Amino acid sequence: MLCVVAATPASAQERLHLPRMSTPIVLDGMPDEEAWAEIEALPVVMYQPVYGGEMTEETQIRVAYDDHYVYVSGALLDRQPDAIRANSMYRDGYSGDDTFGILLDTFNDNENALWFFTTPNGTRFDSAVSNDAQSGRGSMNRSWNTYWDVATHRSPKGWFVEIRIPLSSLGFQTNGAETEMGLIVYRYIARRNERHIFPDIRPDWNMAFAKPSLARKVVLSDVTSSRPVYVSPFVVGGLGRRSELNSTEIQYLDDTSVTRDVGIDVKYNLTSNLTLDLTANTDFAQAEADNEEVNLTRFSLFFPEKRQFFQERAGLFDFSLGGSNRVFNSRNIGLDEDGNPVRILGGTRIVGRVGKWDLGIIDMQTDESADLPYENFGVLRVRRRVLNDYSYAGSIVTSRVGSDGGYNFAYGLDGSVRITGDEYLSLQWVQSFDDVAIDESGVTVLPSSAVRAKWERRTSKGLAYSTALTRVGSDFAPDLGFQNRTNYFQPRGSISYGWFSEGNSAFRTISSELQVFAFLDNDDGNVESAAIEYEWDFELISGARLGLDVVFEEEDLDEELELSSNAWIPPGRYRFVGGDARFRMHDGALLRANVELSGGKFYDGTLISVGTSPTWNLSRYVELGGEIELTRLRFPDRNQEFDYAIARLRGQLAFSTKASISAFIQYSSAADFIRANVRFRMNFREGHDLWLVFNQGTNTDRYRGLPTLPVSDSRAVLIKYTHTFAL
Repeated sequence: MLCVVAATPASAQERLHLPRMSTPIVLDGMPDEEAWAEIEALPVVMYQPVYGGEMTEETQIRVAYDDHYVYVSGALLDRQPDAIRANSMYRDGYSGDDTFGILLDTFNDNENALWFFTTPNGTRFDSAVSNDAQSGRGSMNRSWNTYWDVATHRSPKGWFVEIRIPLSSLGFQTNGAETEMGLIVYRYIARRNERHIFPDIRPDWNMAFAKPSLARKVVLSDVTSSRPVYVSPFVVGGLGRRSELNSTEIQYLDDTSVTRDVGIDVKYNLTSNLTLDLTANTDFAQAEADNEEVNLTRFSLFFPEKRQFFQERAGLFDFSLGGSNRVFNSRNIGLDEDGNPVRILGGTRIVGRVGKWDLGIIDMQTDESADLPYENFGVLRVRRRVLNDYSYAGSIVTSRVGSDGGYNFAYGLDGSVRITGDEYLSLQWVQSFDDVAIDESGVTVLPSSAVRAKWERRTSKGLAYSTALTRVGSDFAPDLGFQNRTNYFQPRGSISYGWFSEGNSAFRTISSELQVFAFLDNDDGNVESAAIEYEWDFELISGARLGLDVVFEEEDLDEELELSSNAWIPPGRYRFVGGDARFRMHDGALLRANVELSGGKFYDGTLISVGTSPTWNLSRYVELGGEIELTRLRFPDRNQEFDYAIARLRGQLAFSTKASISAFIQYSSAADFIRANVRFRMNFREGHDLWLVFNQGTNTDRYRGLPTLPVSDSRAVLIKYTHTFAL
């Protein structure tokens, strides 16, 4: 039967009591058991490309539960089964596939959710959603993984799915005999950019289909979470070689190292809504390498966290001060300033909920290194809902204490209040202090603090706006956070308008936005940086996107900005204008590419940059992708120039959904360096893995300095085996 359209918005509907599974099922991808037939299919509606339009294919979705699991089934019929997109077999490696998924707001807090989805190949993807998906894809933590199972089946009628999620993998809170969660389920037909969804959610917000606040409230009765102990011992071995200058600094010599190590990770559900992670002799050998970048600014670049230990409910620890600035950045633990690993001796992590409070605790101990002493890192984060279901207040405390007597502490308060409708007010205040400030001049509140206030209207349809004021003191320096400048006052504002197609149109959405901001020195009010940006964004019915923007910038450099050994920007005040055009093809195409072109004035010179990132799915087993960026800078008044290229090649070969090889090779002409990261993974089951990792760095210009550089800067081969036991 065709599913009917639910016309009532999710927020206005009664709670839905999910049915219990009457008898056990066989997880084989075919929901043909009597237990499934007894369950009514959920009424789905077309979300995109035209909201409320006629669905081109029949979609049947059912959700149920028992004492141990949440079950989801999909009968995803398709009259063109050969056109179904099944591009990837790589764990967490989405590549324009047809998908079927479920989002669960397990704590029913309208802000966080766990997202599970799969493809016709039965590939598993899981992600943690935070901040009510307000930042779009930036609110999705794709590095988070947990324990769950999926099976799929393809036939001439389409494809079929069964998903089984252990309740022990879902932190949740009971109220008497009832457990209330938020639920969103969907089916995506990639070749048509068509999404079927339950509940009925209007696409009035960016990625509204993933917003926990729009989920349907569902009830599970008489469920408790089992409390297994997952013990994951691991062993790591390998060989490494790095070229180092000798004591006289006239020759490079090879320094060879042997890795032989063991460690253990433990996960335990203290309660149904509180999870404890313990780690000893922690190792992240299998973590993916960071992207090579060329920094054309005077500020540090921000890189995302990819290590698995820090992923569960990572959004709870968010304490943003705007942009990449934040009070806590987990990359400060176990990595030095250059991104080199520092041995983690052990630590603990607790996340979940106690009563009405969200709770997050981290305590980690690192070994000493050549440049750093033994250090202890601590984080305490609490928050709770206040006033209504869409508002919260919270606090954070961070500490970094070294064996050399050095220390740094930060503590702050934050909150976000839904005033009415889509109107929100957010406030943050935080203060830091360290041993240097205490010894030299003591701590005064204003110089050592940061404060931010933001009012915004959160919507992608119609009128939206935001205004924010941020002040950061001259002594504010949270060592566990990320802060790319200090001692400033920043006003920022934006206004936008979005149109959504509701009929025959080539465009699904059109939006226009104007942003204005400035950074002013706290001491004299001098404008250090300012910008006005005007942007248009077009999404086609097919799913392709086109973006255009123009930016007017002003920068006041108080010291020289070095771009390369042959090009730099002298101190002074500069005003310049640039533009950007970008086009992204629809992800459902087997061969696709994104293209971006930018250019204009750059300080007292000119900049032209072109980039493209093609992806080719040769088959469901093989995917090739790449990125190339070519940039040309000219400063005729000083007869200086700087040209650079960045190239990245990604390849994935999947023998099955359990065994795969991925390669990531990067070249930077600015650094004259090639970096290769090749990883083989055999995933016997969740928590039972064999990794073989190869890393190499190669100098492409050996004669750029003295002494002559070696061809190979470094090389390492590591093997890691992890086996998880459930006790």
